[in-house]
Amino acid sequence: MRRLTLVIVLSTLVAAPASAQEPVRVGVLTIRSGPIASCGRQMEDGLQFALKERGGAIAGRKVEVYFGDSAGQPAQTRTKTLELVERNRVHVLIGPVAAFEVYAISEYIRQAEMPELRFLHKNGTWIWLEAFGQNLLHDSSVNAIVVNYRDITQRKANPWFVRATMSGSQVTHPLGEYAAKKLGYKRIATIADDFAYGHEHTGGFHRTFEENGGKIVQKLWPPITTPDYAPYIAQLKTNVDAIYAGFGPTNGQRFLKQYNEFGLKLPVLGMVTTTEESSLKSMGDEALGVITAGTYSAALDTPTNRKWVQAMRGEYKEDPGYCSIGGYLGMLFLDAGMKTVRGRIEDKAAFMKALRAVQLPDTPQGPIKIDAYGNPIVNVYIRRVERRDGRLMNVVIDTYRDVNQFWKYDPAQFLSAPVYSRDYPPAKNTE
Repeated sequence: MRRLTLVIVLSTLVAAPASAQEPVRVGVLTIRSGPIASCGRQMEDGLQFALKERGGAIAGRKVEVYFGDSAGQPAQTRTKTLELVERNRVHVLIGPVAAFEVYAISEYIRQAEMPELRFLHKNGTWIWLEAFGQNLLHDSSVNAIVVNYRDITQRKANPWFVRATMSGSQVTHPLGEYAAKKLGYKRIATIADDFAYGHEHTGGFHRTFEENGGKIVQKLWPPITTPDYAPYIAQLKTNVDAIYAGFGPTNGQRFLKQYNEFGLKLPVLGMVTTTEESSLKSMGDEALGVITAGTYSAALDTPTNRKWVQAMRGEYKEDPGYCSIGGYLGMLFLDAGMKTVRGRIEDKAAFMKALRAVQLPDTPQGPIKIDAYGNPIVNVYIRRVERRDGRLMNVVIDTYRDVNQFWKYDPAQFLSAPVYSRDYPPAKNTE
């Protein structure tokens, strides 16, 4: 399972000014096969639904959508990006779904000096909105692992970049505090996907849990392609208060099933994607009681979300989730930015300025505004899996409002510390 970042890239070609009647061409880098396909499909659903709400047009311009299946492979992501931009001449690129795919095109994006909005997600979904300049790059030597994705709005902040959803540790900072202060846990073992995104959200949880009096006594890192979690579950310590399981949807589903089969009864905490709705619908009682943190839940009880969930259920016959809201919010950002510039998406400087100023006070997931680094300030919801009306849902049991990417830390001090990784925060209490 390789995933955990939903990205939307808006790429505005400025070689020739468009007429007022020319459609806005939107290229979507999605995943339609493999373990991340469910997230790709839900992202497409959310995006298409937002466009349908607007009658197929934004800021007075018709929207045409072109899809490119990256198959979750960085090389194919780059190939499809070039096809969409140069063959289809899209104004806007939405996607890709996974963080590791972003690395394959990030240098291409940076060197082209294009405004971008990135929307994390899911794990984290990211969305990048980018306005491409004329001089597109064809350097096949692009380094696929350029920088920890979180650094794009932190240590190596990109002025052409805006993220629309969240960074990974943005939701696990509150969860770590919640586990220690409100659940009263003292000892926790962690098990999470062994790649940058897993390191980051687990690092955020680790840090705040220990700062609030807890101890992380064990850390396990299964490869993200692990087919069988039995060898890792057998290693989990049982003299702990709970397990932190930091997985993407497919891996989270498999882990919880095998965890239950082992007969383990310890409480499970996790990342938003551990019980993401695209997989939760296929889970059973093994998911009941799992507590996760995220920026969205289909069970969020607000008028705007209730209306949206009802409409999405009517259209797609399932609950929307983290991936659905990712695609939907990407279109909301595009809509807000284009309205500000009166549809002139070709003016990339003005469009980037508009994206940096976007404030959405009432979305299905709650209010969103952008900080000085291009990252969103959002509500973080603590959710517990319960059965409601015959279906499993992530029921919101607590809310941390207006959470930024630096949590309660001074930004300068936060940025002077190392990036969260396998080794940071240091494991001072492992046994």
